[in-house]
Parts: sequence; C-alpha cells; structure tokens
Amino acid sequence: MTATPRWALRPGANGSNGPELTLPDTWRSVDLVSDLHLGPLLPSTTQAFLAYLQRTRADAVLLLGDIFEVWIGDDALDEAGSFEVRLRDALREASKRLSLAFLPGNRDFLVGERFAAESGCLLLPDPTLLRGWGRRVLLMHGDALCFDDAGYQAFRSEVRSPAWQAAFLARPLAQRQAIAAQMRTASEARKRDAGPEGYGDLDQAAMLAALDLAAATELVHGHTHRPATEQLAPGRQRWVLSDWDLEPAATAPRADLIRFSASGLQRLSPAGA
Repeated sequence: MTATPRWALRPGANGSNGPELTLPDTWRSVDLVSDLHLGPLLPSTTQAFLAYLQRTRADAVLLLGDIFEVWIGDDALDEAGSFEVRLRDALREASKRLSLAFLPGNRDFLVGERFAAESGCLLLPDPTLLRGWGRRVLLMHGDALCFDDAGYQAFRSEVRSPAWQAAFLARPLAQRQAIAAQMRTASEARKRDAGPEGYGDLDQAAMLAALDLAAATELVHGHTHRPATEQLAPGRQRWVLSDWDLEPAATAPRADLIRFSASGLQRLSPAGA
C-alpha cells in the first residue's frame, strides 16, 4: 500500500497563481527534478533516477514535468511488463517512504488520475505555489511561458483542449504509440538542427507577473534544458532545472536537482543527494 501524501494542497488565497502546496513543519527538505525524459531507450538514466529515489534524504520529491519521454494515456498501464508499468511500480515502492508529486510537462501532459493513484503521486496543476520554511516558491514546467515560440504555443493550445485529448485518447493504443513515435522522431530532428539554444526561453515579463500574482520570490522550472540561476528583478529569482542524460553515449552527461529546505534553494547532483 502506498503512503498517503503528508502535505496539503489547497486553493490559492487572494487570487494567487494556482493552488498552494503547504509542507509539514517537521520536514527537513524537498527535492525538485524535471526533464528526465525516461523511456526504454534511456536505461542508464532510468537506473540512475531509481537509485536516487532509493537513497535521497529528502522527505519528498516533486517531479516538474517531462519525466517521461512521452505519455500517451493512462491505459498504457494495461500492458503488463511495459516500461510504463515498471516505472509506476518503482514510484509506488518509493512512495512508501517518500511523498511524491507529479506536475505534468509538455511530453507527459496526458498523465492522469489513474497514474497518480497507482504510483502514489499527488497530481499538481501547473503552476503550483510551494510553501515551506517561511518561503513561497512558484513551481511550473515552463513551456506555458515560452511566448516567442508561436508555433509551439498554438500546438500547446490545441493538445491541451479537452476535445483534442478526448479524440486522441479514443484512438487505439497501438495507433497512439505510432503517432507518439513519429512526433518523437520529428522532435529529435529539431533538437539536432537547433542545438541547446533551440529551446525557447520563458518570457521575463510573464515570469515576473506570475511571481507577483503568487506573492512568491522564487520560481523553479524546467523545460528549457539550460540550467541556471538568474536574478529576474530585485527580490525575484528563478532556478532552471537541468534535463537528465546519463547514457554512455551522451556527449555531455548531465543531471541535477534543486533541494528546498530551511536554508533555501540549493542545486545538487542526484548522486550526492
């Protein structure tokens, strides 16, 4: 049996940006990760993530989107022995000693309540305000604020609509797998052509507006694959998470997480977390 999350997710007060996730006073730290892009083709990265879950000293791990390379619907869990089933089972085992939360990204926005319940994860809206140790930290995946990429924003609006999702999920699982494979191939080609700088960045004015609306001082997001810590304005800072790629063939092996504690935010390697 999975553990019941030991935290409280409540509607934001006074029109704040999204719901508020309040941490128990007894907790020592929470880890934030994103952009693992896990799938059958990344066995070393997957193993590193599972090993991290087993040893982390944090009280909770918040997964801020693109944890899966692709998610085509919770009925993927019906395929016995599949990668999705193995990851669900590993998360469920980890949830016996950790609190877990999942904020979907642009690759896994179809993660639903079934996956959340079966994996022991609390499903978070994007954005969510994290409250703990007297601080207010805004969490998001990041893609929603990449306004310069008009083509992506049009695509995002389409695929996030209930009508599109209902039509897509009504297709046979094998057909959805084929569509996802085609989209993944096209995405990889774009990444090879554009390089790391090809990922659009978040709009600075939109980030500041989101922080002000949530009365938060710090923003943590992923999506761009460009880890950094940046002062957006006096008293306003953002922390950008790394993607993970720990495969033997990786030209630049990388992985990081951000730990939130009474000391604030700190960037760490998962190997030392």
